Amino acid sequence: MRFQRQRGTQDILPEQARQWQALDRSLRRTLAAFDYGEIRTPLFEDTQLFVRGVGSDTDIVQKEMYTFVDRKGRSLSLRPEGTAAVVRAYLENQMGHEGGVRRLFYIGPMYRYDRPQAGRFREFFQLGAEAIGSAEPEQDVEIIDLMMTALAQLPMPGLEVEVNSVGHPECRAAYETRLRQALASERTALCGTCQERIDANPMRVFDCKNEACRPVVQRLPRMREHLCAECSAHHDVVLAGLRELGIPHRENSTIVRGLDYYTRTAFEVHYPPLGAQSALGGGGRYDGLVEACGGPPTPGVGFSAGLERILFALEKTHAPAVATEDRIVILPLDRERRLQALQLAHALRELGPTAVDLSGRSLKSQLRAAGRSGARVAVILGAEDRSADEAVVRDLSVGVQAVHERTGVVAAVRALFQGQGG
Repeated sequence: MRFQRQRGTQDILPEQARQWQALDRSLRRTLAAFDYGEIRTPLFEDTQLFVRGVGSDTDIVQKEMYTFVDRKGRSLSLRPEGTAAVVRAYLENQMGHEGGVRRLFYIGPMYRYDRPQAGRFREFFQLGAEAIGSAEPEQDVEIIDLMMTALAQLPMPGLEVEVNSVGHPECRAAYETRLRQALASERTALCGTCQERIDANPMRVFDCKNEACRPVVQRLPRMREHLCAECSAHHDVVLAGLRELGIPHRENSTIVRGLDYYTRTAFEVHYPPLGAQSALGGGGRYDGLVEACGGPPTPGVGFSAGLERILFALEKTHAPAVATEDRIVILPLDRERRLQALQLAHALRELGPTAVDLSGRSLKSQLRAAGRSGARVAVILGAEDRSADEAVVRDLSVGVQAVHERTGVVAAVRALFQGQGG
């Protein structure tokens, strides 16, 4: 019997993993520049954490979680998103006892039983950042700036933020009453899922992807027109901050995000070259989430973005690849040169990842394999027309090579990487 990977999962092979690693390094540089610290939470949590934190009526909880019962009868779930787990860790480890704002980020796998499609998997990797402890609208601006800056470094020109305010529970209650009234008269034109949402959470209708529901959605009243004075002022400061920082943005009153914990600011970041699949991620404010998870009233705001979606965007639009480290491969052409190659590799690893080809294949085969591996430089030892103290340094990116004394190989490769020729 031959086994296959499960639907909605993927094998990330070494050639692809180098792009993942380069993306990871780029994202971490930006997060460090904004002074966000990494947090790592378990892959599974008490199911009730997500029921209470994400929302019992959300698609994630109702349809998409991987839930199981352990040997002691406890209901556990693989984490479908990162924010609820971060809030649980924030409370359990008393991270807020000194006051102020805790700036945290995570990069890791999440799990949702969803329909796989381009850039979307059932096991997927997510970048997220959370700022817990500030209710100020400028903190929302910083989070949006962080996400835009991280993506712009890849590079991804033309990014745009779509932003909305979903108010807070007090002013949203009156709006939801009016929204239910408007939806009741349109009930027969809605899909079955949206009909169920009218009573449970009417704002989720704006999240529906069913084409039949879109004409109805366009006729519905908007939350922006029903914000209280405080929420409206908060939103105005966010918009002003985005303008001040020069962040491309537009208001989109249909953005509510798919999670129940959002308050006030909700946003998405889009990469227009992708067309209908342009959303790379988003986030918003969640001032009631810490309290819902058993803590004191504590404001927070954050974002998340899928790494598969980001890599898909770079590939789909033929954007410049994420820069990877210069790699070196040493090709010993006979057994006598193999120990020399291993010794030389120790020195070359100061310049970049270095591998020694010990396959015993022909030079032609080794060079072909080196090219496929993505290596920048090949160092050839034991060529028939060279002395034992000489080596050939070949720049695989342009196919140019030069002969050097073996003791000068490190300097030659360093000069090559610094753009000074071979």
